[in-house]
Amino acid sequence: MSADRRKRVLLVDDDADFVAVNRTVLESNGFDVCTAFNGEECRQRLQSERPDLIVLDIMMASPGDGMFTAQDLKRDDATKSIPIIVVSSVNEEPAYNLGRDDAWLPVEAFLEKPVTPQRLLDEVKLRMSA
Repeated sequence: MSADRRKRVLLVDDDADFVAVNRTVLESNGFDVCTAFNGEECRQRLQSERPDLIVLDIMMASPGDGMFTAQDLKRDDATKSIPIIVVSSVNEEPAYNLGRDDAWLPVEAFLEKPVTPQRLLDEVKLRMSA
């Protein structure tokens, strides 16, 4: 990676407002941001983009879309080292109660929605410096 390249975040969420607000906040704080709106788009973006970090929702195109995407990415040698921050309101669903779990949700951090843009920015900065 070039020393002068800005860190790139892949923001994956089906909520267009969430994506727009957090894209603006991340870009205004020096990050390059690319977006996807479901797990399949995330996988497609990874064919052309090399993000340094992924922010991923759980409930998108289908229940668990983000969870299955995270599992796939952590099993793939090409993407397993990319840190993933899950941002989801899935714990508000009665049938779900998730958090970071190496088997079911192999991610570096789990933030519950609603999350402020500042809280997400702080977590992205923390994971980028790790």
